[in-house]
Amino acid sequence: MQETLAYALELMNETLAAAIVVIAASLALYNLTRNFDNRVARTSGIVLGFMTIAYLVDTFTALGPTPGTYQAMLRVQWIGIAYMPVALYHLSDALLATTGLPSRGRRKRVIRILYAISTVFLIAAAFTDTLLTPVRLIPEFSTFGLVYGVKAGPVLPAYLVHFFGATVAAFINVQRARKRCLARSTRRRMGYLQVAMLTPAFGIFPFSLLLGQGSEFTLTGLFLVNLTNVIVVFMLLFLAYPLSFFGSRIPDRVVKVDLMRFILRGPATALLALVVITFTAPATRILGLPGQDFMPFAVVAVVLGWQWGIALALPFLERRLVYGGEDADQLEKLQNLSERLLTRSDLLQLLEATLSSTCDYLRVNSAFVAGLSDSAPEVIAAVGSIRPSAALLAEETATIDQLLRNGVDELHIATWHTYWLMPLYSLRSDTSELVGFMGIQARAVEVDLDEDDAAMLKTFTRRASGALDDMRLQTDVYAALEGLLPQIVLTRTAAAELEYAQGRDGTAPKAIDVDTEQFREQVRAALRHYWGGPGLSSSTLLDMQIVKDALPPNDNNAVRALRSVLQQAIERQKPDGAPKSTAPEWMIYNIVQMRFVDKMKVREAAYKLSMSEPDFYRKQLIAVYAVADTLLAMETERLNGTAD
Repeated sequence: MQETLAYALELMNETLAAAIVVIAASLALYNLTRNFDNRVARTSGIVLGFMTIAYLVDTFTALGPTPGTYQAMLRVQWIGIAYMPVALYHLSDALLATTGLPSRGRRKRVIRILYAISTVFLIAAAFTDTLLTPVRLIPEFSTFGLVYGVKAGPVLPAYLVHFFGATVAAFINVQRARKRCLARSTRRRMGYLQVAMLTPAFGIFPFSLLLGQGSEFTLTGLFLVNLTNVIVVFMLLFLAYPLSFFGSRIPDRVVKVDLMRFILRGPATALLALVVITFTAPATRILGLPGQDFMPFAVVAVVLGWQWGIALALPFLERRLVYGGEDADQLEKLQNLSERLLTRSDLLQLLEATLSSTCDYLRVNSAFVAGLSDSAPEVIAAVGSIRPSAALLAEETATIDQLLRNGVDELHIATWHTYWLMPLYSLRSDTSELVGFMGIQARAVEVDLDEDDAAMLKTFTRRASGALDDMRLQTDVYAALEGLLPQIVLTRTAAAELEYAQGRDGTAPKAIDVDTEQFREQVRAALRHYWGGPGLSSSTLLDMQIVKDALPPNDNNAVRALRSVLQQAIERQKPDGAPKSTAPEWMIYNIVQMRFVDKMKVREAAYKLSMSEPDFYRKQLIAVYAVADTLLAMETERLNGTAD
């Protein structure tokens, strides 16, 4: 009975050690990939990395390596153990700097000294017996055949002083950071960190050096080790919550949902698979099969079942744990908008499918849908090799308009050259607004449709009308979003500036003076709405000093002042000499002038500049960035001039 219990506890210890490796490594990668630019995220990755190394060695030694490898791995484990105290102090320094109290040099020197001391302890553990000595254990200490443990060396007391000193100093730093938090939620999260960051120290501390040799493999020792590992697993998950907010640019609710989805789909799935492997592989028989043969089926079944359960449970968990009340109602509306909106490619595919069905039913080869614009009709979608040219449509715009508006029947068909034209009306307007027309290759000089043909054609034109109507509406939606989204500037980073006490200089702490990415988005939205729209009228660029200086010459109209400043920035892109449409040095100026000032379509501007459309889009982005950089330089010049 005692042997069975010991075996179960050692198996559980092996599983929990592997679980800690999975969780620590997953959280380190999660923080580093999401917020690598943030110092707290980087230093927390260091802490989790050292913890991963220490527990990875535990997992490896449980597999039963050779005695020489086993002894070497006991020394390798000290990479994590030796550096953990200084890593915790390093993290606490980053947290304190986040609250507006960066190091004036003293804490940085302490960090360097602590890393140097940890390196000395690592060298002592790796190459000498002054810190620890691997010793052979009596085989019956472990049911897994473990034959080596460690014995404390004479330098261990010095390491204990280093460990507890650095850990206590880290705890004090986080307490100072917590007191500097102004918002209740931020103070609460810092309190979570203050408790949870002790978990790596608690889990990695070499208790085996302080206990008797082999005592960690007794029933009492195994029970305490397992209890410790369980606490570490839960505290690591608890640690992930406050850390995920530092450096994040997305709202709090999105941070919470993102973290919950990552944990459920990533570490939780890996842990379930690990548990199944650990407990099925050693089994002699499961449902009449050897454990090794049954294991792949069990892993696949558990993973699939878990993912299916997550898909069902996530909406409930999000409403229960993250959203509530008015937030849930707003979220539902946003999700409905996301589900109903289609991209332009989706709508073009729908139009092409409708045209193909029309051609198949009427036994013709070509058809097209054209939209009405301010200048001339434009072919939006077409099937077949025959379609009217843009020049022909522009030349006969008046004739087409007269043909389309002369009809009085519900299905009006007009003959134009070698096409039958059917008007497409908006399905949302009570005034029967004409939004475009559909043309099909005429199969006879006169319209020869029977009743069934006319009924089907009426269905096809209605589908085309709906798709074209949606395309026009969604173009307006996208244009509004493109202008409004850059104006929503209260990100998590901006909110963090209000949640902590001010720095020593009396100003809120900022990592950089200007968020270049956000500034470029503001400029891009303003250029797209150059002649009017929220991208210009609601832009945060209106707060720039150069725009304020431009108010008097523009009748104190802020929008006109911003437009004049943008025009100045555009003019600065113009090279010297005579204009050339295809010269490389004129590319930026020509693109900005044609697309945003002259409001040319991409196809037309690309044709004039002898570019393909994909190449034009790439160079248009470069041009927008050039204008943004010029605006930033103009503002810097103005502010420096003021400072002087």
